[in-house]
Amino acid sequence: MAGGQRLKRMADSVQRELSELIRQELKDPRLGGLVTISGVKVSPDLGYADVYVTVMGRELADDQNEIAHQETLDILNKASGFLRQELSRRIKTRVTPRLRFHYDKTNAYGNYMFGLIEKAVQDLPEHKKEDDSE
Repeated sequence: MAGGQRLKRMADSVQRELSELIRQELKDPRLGGLVTISGVKVSPDLGYADVYVTVMGRELADDQNEIAHQETLDILNKASGFLRQELSRRIKTRVTPRLRFHYDKTNAYGNYMFGLIEKAVQDLPEHKKEDDSE
């Protein structure tokens, strides 16, 4: 179990430092909205860190949204060497994991489910009666 705690601490450190690095050091205007790191998973051998990101502040149509998220991932993955180098300076460990960025669909899925629930509530018979009486 000690290995699990070590991986958790490493993932937390990577998340904290990467958030700061992306906000302060990446000056690419194509990044658009606010890039938020929602989670980091570090492999047991510390060789890789899968970084899950969301992008806030971009209100686009669904088809454009997918393209914008892919563009953000491309930018982050291309900058991963630079980010890893800076990360190794901030986190004093023997091994600094290679960074792989992924889009975290959890938030988008939650919004989709919320929309479905809201639509279902609107379609309830007792809810329609209330709307008709107003």
